[in-house]
Amino acid sequence: MTKTLRDADEGLLREFAPQVLAALVRRYGTAQFHLCEDATQEALLAAAVAWPAGGLPDNPRGWLVTVASRKLTDQVRSEQARREREDRIAFATPQSELLAGPADESTAGAKDADDSLALLFGCCHPAVSVPSQIALTLRAIGGLSTAQIAAAFGVPEATMAQRISRAKQTLRDANVDFSLHGPVAERLPAVLHVLYLVFNEGYTASAGDAVTVPALSGEAIRLTRWLYRLLPGEPEVAGLLALMLLIDARRPARTQPDGSLVPLAEQDRSRWDRSRIDEGTVLITSALASGQVGPYQLQAAIAAVHDEAATMDDTDWKQILGLYDLLELAAPNPFTTLNRAVAVGMVQGPRAGLELLGTLAEDKRLAKHHRLFAAQGHLLELAGEQKRAAEAYAQAARLSTSIPERRYLAAQATRLREALSEEKRQPFAVNKVLTLSPTEMIPPVRMSARMPPRWMRSLMMPGRVSC
Repeated sequence: MTKTLRDADEGLLREFAPQVLAALVRRYGTAQFHLCEDATQEALLAAAVAWPAGGLPDNPRGWLVTVASRKLTDQVRSEQARREREDRIAFATPQSELLAGPADESTAGAKDADDSLALLFGCCHPAVSVPSQIALTLRAIGGLSTAQIAAAFGVPEATMAQRISRAKQTLRDANVDFSLHGPVAERLPAVLHVLYLVFNEGYTASAGDAVTVPALSGEAIRLTRWLYRLLPGEPEVAGLLALMLLIDARRPARTQPDGSLVPLAEQDRSRWDRSRIDEGTVLITSALASGQVGPYQLQAAIAAVHDEAATMDDTDWKQILGLYDLLELAAPNPFTTLNRAVAVGMVQGPRAGLELLGTLAEDKRLAKHHRLFAAQGHLLELAGEQKRAAEAYAQAARLSTSIPERRYLAAQATRLREALSEEKRQPFAVNKVLTLSPTEMIPPVRMSARMPPRWMRSLMMPGRVSC
């Protein structure tokens, strides 16, 4: 035990947490999920107490599994239905496990990865609602406390506790198999979607008085990075990680000191995190080279090329429009069409963009969404229709549930109305581009030496996009 506790910081314990929980669930069954989770948490607490004095054990994961197994046994014995529950656990334990070596025995890395993936896929099982999938993933895989998750989403702790409890009950009732049967690729989209939603909520909070919730976006990046280590050969995992890094790189410039929103066009790009941009660009370039391009890779490509533009005036909207054309083929949805409409407006003129936005007015998913009216306001202002643009911005402000966004949109409406009342026509600034998508993915982008034009041409080849 030559290592010190500094080597086993909170990050290390959080890395081991899902592995230990997955090992217990695999051994004792889904029916004991709640007991396995409690035992895992107690083992982590025990490590925080024991390791500072004695240092790290030679096999930290095995130490944690052994302690967690003992804690689980103690929990079962302490309940009134001790005999029934012990019989249930014994019955659920495969003979191979009963005859296996001690828990502290070293195990193959592949088995650890399979256990962790199985747990992640189980948390994102279709039997569980999407909000509960998110909460359970952050709790079981992310290692966040119920209080931390509740605070991040701005809901009472009791509400979040009930959500997590219902998710566990659903898994027990559905008798979810926490094992990897069948191709991983078939179960991966649901997992990526959950991580994507967690990041979106962290980067652009849907409600409340904060523009971002760094705890959520940071946790989404950490979990996706962890998933990428487990599945390095999956291009969409790399694409999602690249997307998160490239978008989150802008976060330092997204707010004023008072917390107010700074739109993309007005951000100080010198404050962007260049290390994240570089890492994300390398990831997406490598993923696209696989030849199987998916939605997350396309979104990451848009974000990467934009991050390389020195200023908004350097924007290559034709390149952006081409990428959105592909994205609409790969993942057709109204938000993609909305973002593409802005690109159309910048390439073909605001009237063309407004015409495309008009096709979304009847879509129930967007008809009353503030981003539709914000996009209309932006394109109407470019078209010189300040009065209608002000009305659209005002409507967007009324519909937004984010206080910073509401204030920003209302300020745009006021600005235009004051200009009209003073009978002054201010020059229409093409660079007043409003962030419209949940993760600020519509901005203009430009290819660079690291992502040459031939990369775009290769994407245009038939059969390159996987839907």
